[in-house]
Amino acid sequence: MTSCCNADNGCSGSSGCDGGFTEDAFGFAASHGLVTGGENPSMGSGTTCYPYALQMCDHHEGGPYTPCPNVCPGGDCNTPTCATACTDTKYPVAFAKDKHFGKKGYGISGVAQAQTDIMTNGPITASFNVYADFLTYVSGVYTHKTGAMLGGHAVRVYGWGTENGVDYWLVANSWNNYWGDYGSFKIKRGVDECGFEDDLTAVTV
Repeated sequence: MTSCCNADNGCSGSSGCDGGFTEDAFGFAASHGLVTGGENPSMGSGTTCYPYALQMCDHHEGGPYTPCPNVCPGGDCNTPTCATACTDTKYPVAFAKDKHFGKKGYGISGVAQAQTDIMTNGPITASFNVYADFLTYVSGVYTHKTGAMLGGHAVRVYGWGTENGVDYWLVANSWNNYWGDYGSFKIKRGVDECGFEDDLTAVTV
């Protein structure tokens, strides 16, 4: 997705590792399909077609990897080249036969519809504004308190709950399991915290 959803393939708003739009991503999944993938350490295991090309790195908190780069040379964050064949040569399925296609991307309006969609179809996607204090989140229900806005981010929403009287969404981040609460976080629900409920999307499969 990150490498191949680009202007040449109909993703006019995508800049690879430098960001993009969930609508483009879901449209790409429907029209082009996605092969199986995984984290970089799985390369050579023969379990997926296209493991992520870049090495794992530490996002904002200390971990076992090298720090992630803060600068994107050329504006593309060194986005790997779009592949047309499986990069894990031990994977037994051909690239074209390994593709999975979504059917249709769609927007979700409001908390109740989001909860229904998660229960019915599985996780959805949220795009929200990231502020400086989010980078050092560890646990609890996140609400923005200090720091400037740094940009936008898209994440996977897979549940919700209430903690100490505060309603929250349960969310998986993409930064690695050493960030936050084992790679996940909670964010206040029902108040459009950081624009979290403004841009909820999903795709039928």
